[in-house]
Amino acid sequence: MAYWLFKSEPSTWSWQDQLAKGRDGEEWDGVRNYQARNMMRQMALGDLGFFYHSQSEKAIVGIVEVSATIHPDSTADDPRWECVDIRAVASLPRPVTLQTCKDTAALSDMVLVRNSRLSVQPVTPAEWHVIRKLGGLPD
Repeated sequence: MAYWLFKSEPSTWSWQDQLAKGRDGEEWDGVRNYQARNMMRQMALGDLGFFYHSQSEKAIVGIVEVSATIHPDSTADDPRWECVDIRAVASLPRPVTLQTCKDTAALSDMVLVRNSRLSVQPVTPAEWHVIRKLGGLPD
Protein backbone atom coordinates (compact mmCIF):
# COMPACT_ATOMS: atom_id res chain seq x y z
CA MET A 1 0.00 0.00 0.00
CA ALA A 2 1.14 3.53 -0.79
CA TYR A 3 0.17 6.80 0.87
CA TRP A 4 -0.67 10.11 -0.78
CA LEU A 5 -1.87 13.64 -0.13
CA PHE A 6 -4.64 15.29 -2.18
CA LYS A 7 -4.91 19.08 -2.03
CA SER A 8 -8.08 21.03 -2.68
CA GLU A 9 -9.27 24.57 -2.19
CA PRO A 10 -12.28 24.27 0.14
CA SER A 11 -14.20 26.79 -2.00
CA THR A 12 -13.82 24.41 -4.99
CA TRP A 13 -14.09 20.98 -3.32
CA SER A 14 -14.16 20.69 0.46
CA TRP A 15 -13.85 17.81 2.88
CA GLN A 16 -17.59 18.19 3.51
CA ASP A 17 -18.20 17.76 -0.25
CA GLN A 18 -16.04 14.62 -0.20
CA LEU A 19 -17.89 13.23 2.82
CA ALA A 20 -21.24 13.87 1.11
CA LYS A 21 -20.21 11.58 -1.78
CA GLY A 22 -20.17 8.63 0.63
CA ARG A 23 -19.04 5.21 -0.56
CA ASP A 24 -19.38 6.23 -4.21
CA GLY A 25 -16.54 8.71 -3.91
CA GLU A 26 -15.63 11.19 -6.60
CA GLU A 27 -13.17 11.72 -9.43
CA TRP A 28 -10.10 13.68 -8.41
CA ASP A 29 -10.47 15.68 -11.59
CA GLY A 30 -9.04 18.91 -12.88
CA VAL A 31 -5.38 18.08 -12.26
CA ARG A 32 -3.34 19.72 -15.02
CA ASN A 33 0.17 19.10 -13.78
CA TYR A 34 2.17 16.25 -15.31
CA GLN A 35 4.00 15.39 -12.09
CA ALA A 36 0.72 15.12 -10.15
CA ARG A 37 -0.91 13.13 -12.96
CA ASN A 38 2.03 10.73 -13.06
CA MET A 39 1.68 10.14 -9.32
CA MET A 40 -1.98 9.23 -9.83
CA ARG A 41 -0.82 6.70 -12.45
CA GLN A 42 1.11 4.93 -9.66
CA MET A 43 -1.91 4.60 -7.37
CA ALA A 44 -3.57 1.27 -6.65
CA LEU A 45 -7.02 0.40 -5.33
CA GLY A 46 -7.05 0.77 -1.57
CA ASP A 47 -4.13 3.20 -1.36
CA LEU A 48 -4.81 5.80 1.32
CA GLY A 49 -4.34 9.53 1.24
CA PHE A 50 -4.71 12.64 3.31
CA PHE A 51 -7.24 15.26 2.23
CA TYR A 52 -5.68 18.72 2.55
CA HIS A 53 -7.53 22.04 2.54
CA SER A 54 -5.32 24.63 0.85
CA GLN A 55 -5.61 28.43 0.84
CA SER A 56 -6.80 29.86 4.14
CA GLU A 57 -6.97 26.65 6.22
CA LYS A 58 -3.77 24.95 5.07
CA ALA A 59 -4.55 21.80 7.03
CA ILE A 60 -4.92 18.05 6.61
CA VAL A 61 -8.53 17.36 7.57
CA GLY A 62 -9.35 13.80 6.50
CA ILE A 63 -8.33 10.44 5.09
CA VAL A 64 -9.42 9.11 1.71
CA GLU A 65 -9.05 5.83 -0.15
CA VAL A 66 -8.38 5.32 -3.85
CA SER A 67 -11.61 3.70 -5.10
CA ALA A 68 -10.86 3.65 -8.87
CA THR A 69 -7.48 3.61 -10.56
CA ILE A 70 -6.34 5.92 -13.33
CA HIS A 71 -8.89 6.68 -16.04
CA PRO A 72 -9.67 9.60 -18.40
CA ASP A 73 -10.56 12.82 -16.56
CA SER A 74 -14.18 13.55 -17.45
CA THR A 75 -13.52 17.31 -17.24
CA ALA A 76 -10.74 17.27 -19.87
CA ASP A 77 -10.97 17.36 -23.65
CA ASP A 78 -7.36 16.21 -23.90
CA PRO A 79 -6.73 12.46 -23.37
CA ARG A 80 -3.39 13.20 -21.69
CA TRP A 81 -5.27 14.19 -18.52
CA GLU A 82 -6.30 11.33 -16.29
CA CYS A 83 -7.46 10.96 -12.71
CA VAL A 84 -8.35 8.49 -9.96
CA ASP A 85 -11.49 8.31 -7.84
CA ILE A 86 -11.31 8.72 -4.07
CA ARG A 87 -13.78 8.20 -1.25
CA ALA A 88 -13.76 9.53 2.31
CA VAL A 89 -12.62 7.14 5.04
CA ALA A 90 -12.33 9.26 8.20
CA SER A 91 -12.15 12.82 9.44
CA LEU A 92 -9.17 13.79 11.56
CA PRO A 93 -10.30 14.64 15.10
CA ARG A 94 -7.70 17.45 15.04
CA PRO A 95 -6.75 19.05 11.70
CA VAL A 96 -2.99 19.05 11.15
CA THR A 97 -1.87 22.43 9.83
CA LEU A 98 0.93 23.11 7.41
CA GLN A 99 2.64 25.06 10.18
CA THR A 100 2.47 22.01 12.47
CA CYS A 101 4.05 19.92 9.69
CA LYS A 102 6.81 22.51 9.29
CA ASP A 103 7.38 22.58 13.06
CA THR A 104 7.59 18.77 13.37
CA ALA A 105 11.15 17.54 12.81
CA ALA A 106 9.99 14.09 11.61
CA LEU A 107 8.13 15.82 8.74
CA SER A 108 10.93 18.14 7.58
CA ASP A 109 11.46 16.19 4.34
CA MET A 110 7.75 15.82 3.55
CA VAL A 111 6.79 17.00 0.06
CA LEU A 112 4.07 19.20 1.58
CA VAL A 113 6.74 21.05 3.56
CA ARG A 114 9.22 21.31 0.67
CA ASN A 115 6.80 21.81 -2.28
CA SER A 116 3.41 22.81 -0.96
CA ARG A 117 2.11 23.78 -4.43
CA LEU A 118 1.90 20.25 -5.86
CA SER A 119 -1.76 19.08 -5.82
CA VAL A 120 -1.08 15.34 -5.52
CA GLN A 121 1.90 14.21 -3.46
CA PRO A 122 3.44 11.03 -2.08
CA VAL A 123 3.57 10.52 1.68
CA THR A 124 6.03 8.11 3.27
CA PRO A 125 4.80 5.46 5.75
CA ALA A 126 6.70 7.24 8.55
CA GLU A 127 5.06 10.59 7.68
CA TRP A 128 1.68 8.86 7.50
CA HIS A 129 2.00 7.57 11.06
CA VAL A 130 3.25 10.89 12.46
CA ILE A 131 0.36 12.83 10.90
CA ARG A 132 -2.24 10.30 12.04
CA LYS A 133 -0.94 10.70 15.59
CA LEU A 134 -0.87 14.52 15.35
CA GLY A 135 -4.44 14.36 13.99
CA GLY A 136 -5.69 12.33 16.94
CA LEU A 137 -6.03 8.92 15.24
CA PRO A 138 -4.56 5.70 16.61
CA ASP A 139 -1.57 4.29 14.78
